[in-house]
Amino acid sequence: MYDVIIIGMGPAGITAATYLKRYNHHVLLIGKDFGALKESDLIDNYFGFAEPIAGRTLVENGLLQAKRHGVDLRYNAVISVVEEENVFSISTEHDTFYAKCVLFATGKNRKSLDVKGFNEFRGKGISLCATCDGFFFRNKKIALIGDGPYMLHELSILKNLTSDVTIFTHGKELTLDGFPVIKDLITSFSGDKRIEFIHTKEKAYEVDGVFVAIGSPSSIEFAQALGVILNNDDIVVDKQYQTNVPGIFAAGDVIGGFLQISKAVYDGSNAARFIHKYLRKE
Repeated sequence: MYDVIIIGMGPAGITAATYLKRYNHHVLLIGKDFGALKESDLIDNYFGFAEPIAGRTLVENGLLQAKRHGVDLRYNAVISVVEEENVFSISTEHDTFYAKCVLFATGKNRKSLDVKGFNEFRGKGISLCATCDGFFFRNKKIALIGDGPYMLHELSILKNLTSDVTIFTHGKELTLDGFPVIKDLITSFSGDKRIEFIHTKEKAYEVDGVFVAIGSPSSIEFAQALGVILNNDDIVVDKQYQTNVPGIFAAGDVIGGFLQISKAVYDGSNAARFIHKYLRKE
């Protein structure tokens, strides 16, 4: 029986696990991968690094730190979270673990494109976050893929960095003043070591970078199954990072707000503090 099981191996989850272990709790951290950061080519806006650092390296260092403090790690996908008489059972494909409380720190599952070359160039010119990576494309030729509010939010950031932004709707209808809009279906991405072209059925468009902002991604099925209150794609928590379900907490991108590493680390440390208080009352 664990005191806490944390689902999600991003900055929020790793930080919370490390703090909770320092509070002398029995902690399990589960994640199938490193989340969105595994695809981040370089991070240049996080405190303490004189030079840019790869997202994967940052997460790997965080996991080594958590392991040094004694956090149990499981690299696997969680397939169910069930409450059974005030105890939570968390199942993976091969194992089931039990805990007094659970912290969701799964981040946002940003939607991708089922297009040739997309996975090849993710982190090599294709980005899922304008705030994170827009700085690297100042005064460059940028393509922004999307057609809804998420795309408009990313556009509000990118247009301050370059005047050369083209919107690709990937087959969706869109009217937008001030920017060229390409409605043709995207057929592929190509380049040498980094992205260089977006191809449609009609034409190849030269680009320096591509930002993807399609839909509004989420990964909250477990929360829904437990009866946790949601606000669109965000898990609703109180000031102590607890949901409406006693013993279920959430932190990081999954609760919304500023989707940045610094905010996720802040959430993780604070969630750990309140989970510690919750467990001491048990």
